[in-house]
Amino acid sequence: MEGPAPRAHVGRRVVVTGGASGIGLATARRFIGEGARVVVLDRDAAALERARAELPGLAGAVRADVSQSDEVEAAFGETDGLLGGVDVLIANAGISVRNRFLDIEPEQWSRVIGVNLTGAFLCARAAVRRMAEQRSGVVLFTSSTNGLDGHPFYADYNASKAGINLLMKTIALECAPWLRANAVCPGYVLTPMQQAEYTPDMLAAVNRRIPLQRHAQPEEVAALFAFLASDEAAYITGQCISIDGGETA
Repeated sequence: MEGPAPRAHVGRRVVVTGGASGIGLATARRFIGEGARVVVLDRDAAALERARAELPGLAGAVRADVSQSDEVEAAFGETDGLLGGVDVLIANAGISVRNRFLDIEPEQWSRVIGVNLTGAFLCARAAVRRMAEQRSGVVLFTSSTNGLDGHPFYADYNASKAGINLLMKTIALECAPWLRANAVCPGYVLTPMQQAEYTPDMLAAVNRRIPLQRHAQPEEVAALFAFLASDEAAYITGQCISIDGGETA
């Protein structure tokens, strides 16, 4: 698949949640490189400062916990002042905790679902309300292959990602034809979150199970987001698109 032209997103107003690290940071960098005006949202104030330093072309960095409705509304209000609207939302913010199903406490369940699924809903709702006024927009979600197949030790994470997939499909149906929505479903990606949960031996064992024998780099996922937001993907909507090195094959 040939990627979009180098400056495919000139002037587009893009919001990336969870944009201060990992896939979100790589995605923000990619869109800036393609000419977009980008605001990142993240709950980690220190990471936001690092993102400002790493991405000199960033239009703004806004602190928000996406699981909290009032913080999301305030963040998008601030984004209005920075961008004057939203053309593309990358709803990427997410957390995971490795735990057996029987060991998951209600507090952990609520937090994972709150950030991953409720956060995606709140941010998408805020963005789509703005897109509805202009009758155009693209909403892209970071889902996971965990939302397509069962994976041990991540019952709450799996449930949240499966929920994102159907949230996305519903938005795609209700808001067509003026809005497109898709979900990117990465497999194993070498992000700080992944490296915090897996030892080097665990990472190596995972690589042996993947046909391409490695984790994805965040930049590879960012490239897929850039394509799906571009005019070259104008006929793609309502889809869950895996990027997993052949894992689910």
